[in-house]
Amino acid sequence: MERDGYESDQNRLMVMNLETGEKIFASKDFDSNVDGFVWSADAKALYFTGVWHGESQVYKIDLTDSNKITPLTSGMYDYAGVALLGEHKLIVQRHSLSMGDEIYSIDLADNNKIAQLTTENKHIYDQLTIGKVEGRWMKTTDGKQMLTWVIYPPHFDPNKKYPMIVYYYGGTSPTNRALEMRYSMHMYAALGYVVYTLNPSGTTGFGQEFAARHVNAWGLKTADEIIQGTKLFCKEHSFVNEKKIGCIGASYGGFMTNWIIGHTSRFAAAASQRSIANWISFYGVSDIGMTFGPDQQGGNIYDDTEKLWWHSPVKYARACTTPTLFIHSDEDYRCPMAEGLQMYTALVDLGVESKLVYFKGENHELSRSGKPLHRMRRLNEITDWMQSHLK
Repeated sequence: MERDGYESDQNRLMVMNLETGEKIFASKDFDSNVDGFVWSADAKALYFTGVWHGESQVYKIDLTDSNKITPLTSGMYDYAGVALLGEHKLIVQRHSLSMGDEIYSIDLADNNKIAQLTTENKHIYDQLTIGKVEGRWMKTTDGKQMLTWVIYPPHFDPNKKYPMIVYYYGGTSPTNRALEMRYSMHMYAALGYVVYTLNPSGTTGFGQEFAARHVNAWGLKTADEIIQGTKLFCKEHSFVNEKKIGCIGASYGGFMTNWIIGHTSRFAAAASQRSIANWISFYGVSDIGMTFGPDQQGGNIYDDTEKLWWHSPVKYARACTTPTLFIHSDEDYRCPMAEGLQMYTALVDLGVESKLVYFKGENHELSRSGKPLHRMRRLNEITDWMQSHLK
C-alpha cells in the first residue's frame, strides 16, 4: 500500500534491489490489488493472483520485458494460493459461485493448460441441483459500469413470481463468489429466491478510482447504486415480486444495511450484521475508531461532529419501516455490539419490528471462523427472518 492502513488503497507488488535499495513497482499496469504471488524458477518473472472485474485470476509479470503483465487464466472463477511446482507448473486453488475450492495445476510449458487435481466435493455436488449464475453489467447513477450477479433458483421459470434477496459486499472486497456456508447464495436460491448481488462503488477490482469512490461519502454513492440497481433489476425482470425483497450485508455491508433502511422502504426485510450505526461512538469503542473514522470520513469527533453524525445511519432511524434483524458478537472489537445495539434500540423505540441476536465468545470473524454451532445458528437466524417476511 502507498499509504499504510488506508483500506481503499491497492496492495502493490514491488521488487527491491537489495544492493542498491532501488524499488520497482512491478504491478503498476494492474489497477487492482495483488494478492498471493510467487517467483518463477529462474527469477525472471512473478506469478500472482488478483481481482479484476469480479474474477480473481492468475497473472504473470515478465521482469525482462518492461514488467509486461499477462493473464494465464480466465472464466468466472477465483484463483488463490499460487505456488510453484518444479520449473513449469503452478499449483492453485479455485472456486466459483457454483463450486467450492479444489486444487488445480497450470502447466506453463503447455499453453497454460489447467488440470483439476482434486475432487473432494464431487460426492456433494452429485446430490445437489445448482441454479444458473449470470453476470450482468449495469450503469450506476452517475454513468459508471457496475458488475452484478444473479443466482436463479433451480428449475427457474421466468413466468412465475419470485421473492428476491439482495447481497452487497463487506469491507471493500467484491461480493463473495464462493459456494460456501458463510454467504450461502445458492441455499437461498434453492429455497425459491432470486439472489441479486452487486459490486457498487468502493469495490476493489475495478480500478483505484472506483475502489475509493466511497471515501468521505459513506452512505451516498454506494447506497444509491444498491437501491437504484435493485429498482432497475425489478423493472427489467417481471419475475421478481417487488413486495418481497430482502437485503443482507455485514461489516461495511452492515453499515450499508443500516443506512439503506433509513433511506428507502423498498425492502420488506433486512439483516444487518456486525455493523456501524454511529460514527461518533465508533471513534471510542472500535479498535480502529481513532484512525478509521478520519481515514474514511475525513473528520474527527473534536472538529467534525456534525459531519460524522450526518453520515451515521442511526440519525435516520426515524424514517425506518423495514423489519430488521441485527447480528453481533460480544467480542467483536472492530464493529462492537454497541453499534448494532444503538440501531436496534432506535428501531424498537420507534415501533419498527426488530430482533437482536448476539453471540457470546465470538468476534468479527463469526461467519468465517466462528464455532460451527454458532455459524449454523447465524445462518438459520437470517434464513428464518427472510422466510417469515418474504414468503
